[in-house]
Amino acid sequence: MSSDDLLKKVKQLREITGVGFKDCKNAIDETKGDIEKSIELLRKKGIAKAGKRMEKIAAEGLVCIHEQDNKFSMVEINSETDFVAKNIEFINFAEEVSKLALIKSGKMEGILQTTMANKKKVQDNLIDLISKIGEKITLRRSAFIGKDKFINFSYMHSSLRQNVGKLGVLLSLETTKPKDMIKDLGKQLAMQVAALSPLAIDKDDLDQKILKKEKEIIIEELKNSGKDIKIVEKITLGRLNKFISENTLLNQEWILEPKKRVKDIIKAVAGKDKIEIKKFIRFKVGEGI
Repeated sequence: MSSDDLLKKVKQLREITGVGFKDCKNAIDETKGDIEKSIELLRKKGIAKAGKRMEKIAAEGLVCIHEQDNKFSMVEINSETDFVAKNIEFINFAEEVSKLALIKSGKMEGILQTTMANKKKVQDNLIDLISKIGEKITLRRSAFIGKDKFINFSYMHSSLRQNVGKLGVLLSLETTKPKDMIKDLGKQLAMQVAALSPLAIDKDDLDQKILKKEKEIIIEELKNSGKDIKIVEKITLGRLNKFISENTLLNQEWILEPKKRVKDIIKAVAGKDKIEIKKFIRFKVGEGI
């Protein structure tokens, strides 16, 4: 193979794969100029690189939301650095995956097996992206809301572009009011979830293990301070009630009018009608990693 032919094939392989010159040249040499075999070889090397990257922590990335006909999907895709999260290929990949998540009702196994616009499956494109960018990239989680009997809303905090950012919320309301009369409330409630990160809708929805653990922490702290057991019981009850108020959406202070509770605002907007929060989902990039 002449040097001109070699350079042409290396250039072609780079354009197809996005891999660096040296790796492409080595692949072309090893496969005696066969582009398809070179791609396969780089894929295999890419998978090996991806495996090594899995030891890294990917706590940066993006949250993407997609909406269609009162149905919403939301995905979190992580990278090691914020620099990569701003890469146009990373963003485009995340956006397309969020659209496919809507089709697959947020089911991760189905999303990974779905074919993307380039005719490759999501999981294969993910490996290609890891190989090309050189960072650990993970499709961490996905969510979906779309019951027809509910009115659904979304909110993206500090968007990089429409429905792409670092913190996203989906929220469902059941109501007898027309949608145009509660669209502001729905958006504001989603903003409330984004800002104050409630753990549940109301007290009965709170995980009892969380409440038990919080109670144990409060009691232990008060005992260590040397307070009388009777006072401990009284203070524990007060602190526990405060914890419940701060971590249940309906009992939180309304961010737009702190002297009122969320449930008071809902009651005022509902009037004689029904407005009930059925579900909310909050994704913040890297949270819990």
